[in-house]
Amino acid sequence: MTQQPFSRPGAVDLSGLASTPAQDAPFGGPADAAPAQGRSAGSYTVEVDEQIFQSVLEASMTAPVVLVFYSASRAPESVTYARDVSTVVEQYDGRFLVGLVDIDKNPQIAQALQVPQVPLLYILLDGRPVTQPIPGALNLEELRTVFQQLGQQLTTQGIGGRHKPNAIGGGATEEGAEPALDPRYAPAQDALERGDIDAAVAEYEKLIASNPADSEAAAGLAMAKVLQRTQGVDLNAARAAAAAAPEDVDAQTLVADLDLLGGHVEDSFLRLVELVRRTSGDERNKAREHLLGLFAAVGNDDERVLKGRQSLASALF
Repeated sequence: MTQQPFSRPGAVDLSGLASTPAQDAPFGGPADAAPAQGRSAGSYTVEVDEQIFQSVLEASMTAPVVLVFYSASRAPESVTYARDVSTVVEQYDGRFLVGLVDIDKNPQIAQALQVPQVPLLYILLDGRPVTQPIPGALNLEELRTVFQQLGQQLTTQGIGGRHKPNAIGGGATEEGAEPALDPRYAPAQDALERGDIDAAVAEYEKLIASNPADSEAAAGLAMAKVLQRTQGVDLNAARAAAAAAPEDVDAQTLVADLDLLGGHVEDSFLRLVELVRRTSGDERNKAREHLLGLFAAVGNDDERVLKGRQSLASALF
């Protein structure tokens, strides 16, 4: 699968949704078909209708929302695909929220987003599409790859928000009651959301102290430390300092951190691999350890990390 980089090309135009007649929609179903009521289909999956559509979009201000457009009448396989997306995303414990949109029952939503076909997958963040729409039905392995890559990009960009379970259309909690937060990661995520990076580092360190095998906490800690090291840093000044002192490990690792946060993951890794190649002794070990920390922040299963490890091994030996 080709990686889908996050970007923010523009807000979704929903201005005509409330007033657009159903019969004018490109995917208009039977005139007397009643729309499905928005309801929870899983802890982080909701069946979307016009009544809750705005709430689903607003949820993308917290963490990404995945909209899956399907139709039993036009593409029967899209129904299975929608369930597969839900199955994969539910494993991410709130990193994503899935909104399943039956376009036969909700043609106005399809019209608002100009959906050309089904199945179609949209990923939204801050109310905006963050990738090109993904058409067609992917198999489970391809879906796992897509969401693994997106999850890694979220970590790389310091986006740590999570959805609360059953937050939309759930009915699983009493009226006015707050759904339970993820018991492991909520304190660290809350700290990140309020901009308290030091507190987030401390919370992740507590998680790892209690469970050294917690790979997600380790990745979160590595990313939080990148954020901690780059707080208040002037990018242009840092680059100028690194250019002026190519053997200065501190200057080079700082720019590598900034490259990682800017989404230039391969450039970040290459900078430190070359630094390892040029240095020796304590300086070389410091550069190597820093690079290993960046690998952890991105995720050890990421193809770029696998290639980076190969390059590091070549530089060391």
